[in-house]
Amino acid sequence: MTLYLTFQGMEQGKLSRVQRFPVSEHAASQEPSKLGLKPGETVALKDLIFSIITHSAYDAAVVVSENIAGSEQAFAKRMTSEAHALGMLNTNFADASGLPNPNNVTTARDLAILARALHRDFPMEYGWFSTEEYNFNGVSYANHNHLMHAFAGMDGIKTGYIHASGFNRAAAAVRNGRRLVAVVRGGTSAPARDARM
Repeated sequence: MTLYLTFQGMEQGKLSRVQRFPVSEHAASQEPSKLGLKPGETVALKDLIFSIITHSAYDAAVVVSENIAGSEQAFAKRMTSEAHALGMLNTNFADASGLPNPNNVTTARDLAILARALHRDFPMEYGWFSTEEYNFNGVSYANHNHLMHAFAGMDGIKTGYIHASGFNRAAAAVRNGRRLVAVVRGGTSAPARDARM
């Protein structure tokens, strides 16, 4: 949803991929995985997007949220509001990164709704999800979605892991002109999650 709102801002002409966002103390203090951003530096929006997609960079997600909505808390409220507008009625966001928070709640069905909406509403930006590797400040980050090169037709979307919910993935693939979306939650390991997907 962080990327959904980012793409929305780009489509509306409010954000530019080359726009530079300043990094706050709060953003820089996020837990890994992260880019190791420093307070006061500025980062191009395109670099933040690529790092969220490939590396699940929590500091990058917070930088985006603060610069779009003024604070991560205000951005989380916008995320929840947009989620409900899309029909994700069992979802509540408490932060921009997905880091553990008892108020972060969603379902596999709601994540599938979001996965479909990303492709439907932002077909141009959706292509960013197929990025397999990205370089930032001399460091190469491989996409955590290892099925990108192992499953014919897969073109995204996002993996995730926190202890409370295990290994998760929302994925999409196209074969013979038909797009399928699937969500796996609660995997016991990355390979188990991938096999289930």
